[in-house]
Amino acid sequence: MTLNTPLAERLRPTNLDNLIGQQHLTGDGSILRQAIEKGTIPSMILWGPPGVGKTTIANIIAHSLQAPFYTLSAISSGVKDVRDIIEKAKTEEGVILFIDEIHRFNKGQQDALLGAVEKGIITLIGATTENPSFEVNSALLSRCQVYVLKPLDQADLKKLLHQAITYDEILKRYSIELAEYEALINISGGDARKLLNLLELVVSSFSQSEKLIITDELVFTCAQKRIALYDKQGEQHYDIISAFIKSMRGSDPNAAVYWLARMIEGGEDVTFIARRMLIFASEDIGNANPNALLLANSTFDAVNKIGYPESRIILSQCAVYLATSVKSNASYMAIEKALQVVKHQGDLPVPLHIRNAPTKLMKNLDYGKNYQYDHHSDLNFSGQEFLPDEIKNTTLYEPGKNLREEEIRKFLKERWKDKYNY
Repeated sequence: MTLNTPLAERLRPTNLDNLIGQQHLTGDGSILRQAIEKGTIPSMILWGPPGVGKTTIANIIAHSLQAPFYTLSAISSGVKDVRDIIEKAKTEEGVILFIDEIHRFNKGQQDALLGAVEKGIITLIGATTENPSFEVNSALLSRCQVYVLKPLDQADLKKLLHQAITYDEILKRYSIELAEYEALINISGGDARKLLNLLELVVSSFSQSEKLIITDELVFTCAQKRIALYDKQGEQHYDIISAFIKSMRGSDPNAAVYWLARMIEGGEDVTFIARRMLIFASEDIGNANPNALLLANSTFDAVNKIGYPESRIILSQCAVYLATSVKSNASYMAIEKALQVVKHQGDLPVPLHIRNAPTKLMKNLDYGKNYQYDHHSDLNFSGQEFLPDEIKNTTLYEPGKNLREEEIRKFLKERWKDKYNY
C-alpha cells in the first residue's frame, strides 16, 4: 500500500479477529468461522447493505486459506472475463473468484459460472446489496450458501473510528480527539467505507502539528456539498435511484422528492432521472392512468431542453404526480408472461387466416383465408382467433384493480366471455 491508498483500504483486516461487526457469521463458533478454520468453505453469496464487510470477508477467506484469489466487478466485467478466470482455475488448486455486485450480472453471465461452481473448479463468493432470491438465478443460487450481513451499529462504527486513529500509520501521526460522532455516523449512513473516507477527509484538512478535536460542526464544515456522498458511478447511484423508484411505487411523494433532491444535490444527470420516471410511468402505472406516461415523456423532453437548476421544478412536478397516481403493473406483467410463453413454446407458426398475403402463391397456400375484417362486424368485433393453436385461450393481460382498468376488464369480458377468463 502507498500513502495514496484510501484509509478504508489501509485498515482492511486480514483475519476474522480484527473484523468489526458480523459476529453472527464470524464470531467464535459461528458457521462461517468454522468453515474457514476447516478450510472447506462453500460457494456463497454475501448479502448486505454497502460498507458492512462483504469484500473484507472475501479477502479474509482468501488470506486465511492462502488460496489463489481473483476479483471481478459485475459493473465492468462480462462473460469473457468469467471464462478467462475459469480457464486459469483449471490449472490451479482452490481458486476463489470474488464477484462484487453479482446482482448486476445478467442471466447469461451468471450461467457462465454454473459448471465451474458445480465441478468445484472455482469457489464463488458473490457480494450483493439486493435480495439474491430475486437477483441471482435459481440454478446458481442453489449451488451457493447465502450469508446475510447486518448493518453496523453505532458501537461498531465508533470502534472503527477509534481503531483508525489508533492504528493507521498516517492518522496516528496526528493528535486527534473524537469529541462528537453523530455527524460522521449520520453522513456516512452506516457505511464503514464512507465513514473512514469521511474521517480521512476531515483529518487531511489540518496539519500534523495541530491538536485536532473532531466535532459535528467541523465534520459538516469539511464535508460541505459532499454531505450527500452521492457517487454517480458507485453503489449510492443505484441505491438512491432504487429508493426514488420504490417511493413513487409506494405512493409516497414526500420520500420521492427527498430522494430526488439527493440526486439533484449529487449532480445526477437530469436525463437519467427523467428516463427512469418515463419507464416507471409505464411499468408501475400503465393503463391505470395513461396520462402518467404523457407527463413523464413531456418531462423527459423538457429537462433535456432546460437542464439544471430550473429542471428540478419539472422533475419534482412529475415525481409528485407519479407518486400520487393510481398504480398498476398489469401491462408489465403481461409482456413478462408473454415472453415466458415464447421462451417455453418456441416460435409458434402464425395462424394462416391472419398471415399477410401479398402474392398469388401465398393466397394459393391459404394465407389470409377466412380472415374476418373486424370493422365489418357488430361493435367492430369478430371474435376470431389470433393466437397459435398451441396456446389459444391463454390469458396474458390481467387488468389491474383500478377504475380505468376495471373498465377495460368489462370491455374484454363482454367481447371475450367464451374465450378468456375475465
